[in-house]
Amino acid sequence: MDAPLAAGTAEGVGLGADAASEIHAFVPHDIRERYEVHSYKHAAAMLHTCHAAEAAELYDSLRAFRLTKADIQKPGGNESDIPKRFAELLRPQGWDETSIRGDLVVTLSRHKKREDASHGKGAVDQTILRKNNYLDGHKIDFVKHGVAFDLEWNSKDQTFDRDLYAFRAFAECGVIGVGILLTRSASLNPVFAALGVKNKYGASTTWMGKLLYRLNAGRHGGCPVLALGITPALIADWAAA
Repeated sequence: MDAPLAAGTAEGVGLGADAASEIHAFVPHDIRERYEVHSYKHAAAMLHTCHAAEAAELYDSLRAFRLTKADIQKPGGNESDIPKRFAELLRPQGWDETSIRGDLVVTLSRHKKREDASHGKGAVDQTILRKNNYLDGHKIDFVKHGVAFDLEWNSKDQTFDRDLYAFRAFAECGVIGVGILLTRSASLNPVFAALGVKNKYGASTTWMGKLLYRLNAGRHGGCPVLALGITPALIADWAAA
């Protein structure tokens, strides 16, 4: 029997999201067992069919990833520890931090029609409008061959707006075809409570509920997005607790 899409329930799931059957068809079973999975604009299907090599590398990295109770309980900011683990797995395979910058150039044409049609359409005046830095340094941590991957463990939830806007900008420029964003599943909340760190991982930080709210609102634009949530199944020493 297929594993459920989510080990913990996040409110609002389903608005604009792909069907569960599509996720079951295109996301490996063992990934769905360990991660909460949601797909928007057929991201799971596109990753499987159009970016098979990159999908394999990402899924292998997700299979290798583990947390410990000590990681969760570590005082202060430990935001850099988790991305560092993925960097060690992905950087050697060509997943590079990538930014884009560009100007917008628009040609405005004014057609001045003559009253006497026998003389033709008349003159055309053209004006070039230029907006410098229209795209100003949007950055994604891991990009390879049309696929973007980023992760947010415990940042302010507004960070998702930056991430989704970057995905959207990269997609609209033809740099990527699909984006994958990894964050915390709500199913980790009982773990945080049991370990006495619930206040550290507050409701206004980056977790799946805050991400789905933004995806349901369409803040990713036309970019297909696969949203993955870290669940207790990835805590190496939690089962023995």
